[in-house]
Parts: sequence; C-alpha cells; structure tokens
Amino acid sequence: MTTAPLSPRALMSLLVNGTKAMDVLETALDIGLLDELEPGPVRLGELAERLHLQPLRLYKFLDCLESLGCLERNEPSDDINEAAYYAVPGLRAAVVAVVGPNAVECDRDRYPWRRLHGRLAESLRGEFSISDDDFVWPPKTDEQTAAFEQSMSAGLGPAIETFHRYAHRLWPGRRRLLDVGGGDGTLAAHVLGDAPDLLVDVYNLPAVGPLVDRTRARCDHPDRLGFVGGDFFTEPLPSGYDALAFVRVLHDWPNDVARRLVENAYRALRPGGLLLICEEFRTPDRLAMQFFWSYFLIGVDSSFSRLRDAQFYINLLKEVGFEEAEVLPGTWELIIAYKPEGHGLV
Repeated sequence: MTTAPLSPRALMSLLVNGTKAMDVLETALDIGLLDELEPGPVRLGELAERLHLQPLRLYKFLDCLESLGCLERNEPSDDINEAAYYAVPGLRAAVVAVVGPNAVECDRDRYPWRRLHGRLAESLRGEFSISDDDFVWPPKTDEQTAAFEQSMSAGLGPAIETFHRYAHRLWPGRRRLLDVGGGDGTLAAHVLGDAPDLLVDVYNLPAVGPLVDRTRARCDHPDRLGFVGGDFFTEPLPSGYDALAFVRVLHDWPNDVARRLVENAYRALRPGGLLLICEEFRTPDRLAMQFFWSYFLIGVDSSFSRLRDAQFYINLLKEVGFEEAEVLPGTWELIIAYKPEGHGLV
C-alpha cells in the first residue's frame, strides 16, 4: 500500500492545525504507541488492550497519525478492532528528533523568529530586518560565536550517523583529519571512536577553543582531539592533513566563497588527500526540514543559507582538480573526492 501525495488544500488543513498535530505526536511518543507500531503490523484491538486505551478513541487518534503520513492502515471488516496499522519506516526516530527531550526543533525555537512573525511583507520589501541585537551573522563576539556553535552541535545527528556508516571506507590509511568549522568538536569526537589510528583537529575561530576543550574533557579519546584556531576568510587552511571535512559549512556562503574554500582545501591537503562535504543537500525533504531557517533568515541579509544540489559540489570539485568525486547515500549524503597523488601543496 502506498500513500498518495497530499493536495495543496489537504496540506493547508494540516498546517492550520499544526499545534494539534504536535500534540498528537507528543502523546503518541509519551504513551508508548510508537514503540508498539514500529514493528508492525498491529491490530487496533491489541493496541488498545496493551496500552489500556478506549478502542473507538484510539481509532480516531490513529486517523490523526495517518493524516500526517505516519501510518498506513488495512481495515478488512466493519470491526475497528481488526484494523491493522503499519508505521512508516523511521517514524519513532523522526518523532523523537522533532519533539523528544533533545529535539533540534526545540533548540531552533529559542531563536527570535517571533520578531519576524506577522511582518513578512515588510521584510520582503526591505522595510524590516532582524536586528543585530537579536541575531547577527556571522557572529561578532566570542559569546555569540560560542552560542551559535553549541546550537549547531544539536543538529549534527544525521552527519554523525553518515560518518559512522562509512567509517570502514573513509579512515583506513588516514592519519590526520582537519574538521573545518567543526563547531565544538562533537562530530570529531564521534569520528575518533570509529578510527583508532586517526588524529582529528577542529579548525575554528579562537573563541570556540574552550568549547572544544569541554568536548575533549568528556571524550573517550582526548589525546587524539585537537584544536587549531584561525579564520578561513583571512588565513590559509592549515596544511599537512590527509583528510579535510566541511560539515554544514559551505551552504552558509555564496557560490564564490564556497569555491574559494574548496580551492583552499585543495591547496592544504596532502597528495592523495580525501575531501569530505556533508550538509543538507537540496531535496524536497531537506527543504521542508530547513523551513525554520528559510523563514527566519528572510530577515537576515548577511546570511546566504542556500541549500544546493549535490551535483553543484560534484561539478565544483572536478573544476578545482579533485578526482573520483561521488555521493555516498545516507541520512545526509556524504560527498567525497581525492586530491591527485601527483599534486603537492600549491
């Protein structure tokens, strides 16, 4: 059984009832319903009995979940207790990511988006902007930088999962990785667990150093996690590494800046070095999950924030001189490419 795409009218009905929909998702998680649905299929009568719920009320509740695209249903008879439900793959993990205790959406909600709410028309005409007192990009003070990097670490789950998935392919034979703009070192700390021979340095503004120190203090491999302070706009990237990563970095900048950073990475890498790019590449799903930032940053002209197709980076890497560029599938795709063996630092 497949679910047809929603019509614009149906989608708008869900949007206008968004607060109620979130209540449904939070309740489904809290009462353990998602745990019961995950293995699927499961009959409504069994669900009601195990969770001590009223069958007719549960039937209506499951209609709510089905309307959100979370379930598929097979109802073979007039007896609602015989209706069987199938959770879409990954449903529980998705709900946890949105309404769970460490949900990235909760972190986003602390940004002052309400300043823009109701004033979109003014903002689009250039008559209203988010002020630097509310949000400034790029961060200007040490405090702003630290707050931004801590926030970004909350959304790294998909990147961590993808790097773990391909650890067997990425790290054998690699000795030194530079994680450019690597936040507080959260991703680097996870990579170290998959690569016992790897040393990882986070390259970021000096103000981020204390955040990496804190990550190192609770890391399982503190002796292999380093920090290099610098500014990739004013300084060349540190050289001597045989792997270099841009994770959620390039999409923040215009095309010419992204190209310059990739060119700098080419110069910094050792011959045969591996370049990795991981971020939210543009797809319908990613665009939907990026909705908060697309909305909020309407009022922030200094932030480029452009979701690009993966093919943009494949083409760019080839133009710069990298070889064997490819996209590895994942929760977030990972693009990898190699600097030719015969090319030294330039």
